[in-house]
Amino acid sequence: MSFRDNLQHLRSTRNMTQEQLAVMVGVSRQSVTKWEAEKAYPEMDKLLKICQIFDCTLDELVQGDLTQRQAEEALAVPADSLASDVIGYGEHCHDYAKRLACGVTACILGMAVGATMSDWLGDGPATLGFFFCVGIGLLLIIPAALEDGAFKKAHPYVADFYTSEQRIQAKRAFGLRLVAGIGCILGGLSFGAFADQIGLMGPIMGLFFVAIAVGVGLIVYASILDSRMDIETYNISALEELSEEEIASIVGEERAPKVLDKVRASKRASAACGIIMLAATAIALPLMFWATTSGNTFWTQFFWIPWMVGGLLCGIASIVIEGSAK
Repeated sequence: MSFRDNLQHLRSTRNMTQEQLAVMVGVSRQSVTKWEAEKAYPEMDKLLKICQIFDCTLDELVQGDLTQRQAEEALAVPADSLASDVIGYGEHCHDYAKRLACGVTACILGMAVGATMSDWLGDGPATLGFFFCVGIGLLLIIPAALEDGAFKKAHPYVADFYTSEQRIQAKRAFGLRLVAGIGCILGGLSFGAFADQIGLMGPIMGLFFVAIAVGVGLIVYASILDSRMDIETYNISALEELSEEEIASIVGEERAPKVLDKVRASKRASAACGIIMLAATAIALPLMFWATTSGNTFWTQFFWIPWMVGGLLCGIASIVIEGSAK
């Protein structure tokens, strides 16, 4: 019995369309069509994923006879399943957003701990407190980033399942979180000005950094949750890890040239942003330590300006580079 016959029958036992299977495997519907027309053959990772979906072995799927398997009504896919999240994309995005936002918040809180402890316990404990918070932040950020990369590799193609109502609700939530984040940052800036006036630099600067940390965390969380609604951008980003042949097999030969142009532009934009933010970090961190040791009040409060400028430059670079591919 052929792989095509087995696959067609297994789909029928679950009441599953080609498009529904494509979503679960992480390919385009055209790819499944080619498999069943014997015009193409899935790669090993896709075969293993199909085995997981239909609970069979690789030998059974490729060389065995599964056409006698009975229909599995309990595991049948609802007809409207494409309108729901069948691969856990939304849950993954929420988890990634929370962990990344908490990690960034923890790193900035390290500055609050350092500023407060410096006055009370001295520079040594303050430095330890700072690096402790940064360590917690990195323990949240690095695993989250690695898991996000693994998810994209496992699901390089996601069919758009969000409704118009869900998009409207997401935009409202994004606006509220963004306003709250900006409000926290502005509140932090007022704390910084207050500290300069009354001379309680340590405790008030601690409140300044706490407010900044919460504000930045809210903005990061809001931005990631808002970006999850752009499924096309996710697909382009996920496809960056694949070869051009793999991309063509997923999106289909007709769409491949246009998609490949977007993937190449996305890679260039990512590289440019990486260089920009590395340069911003190389400026901001020495500036922060110089301002702290020299007692420069202005740059102690505004050492983060290079990162803000870097973020703006990244946005401009992304618009210019990725816009050229549209």
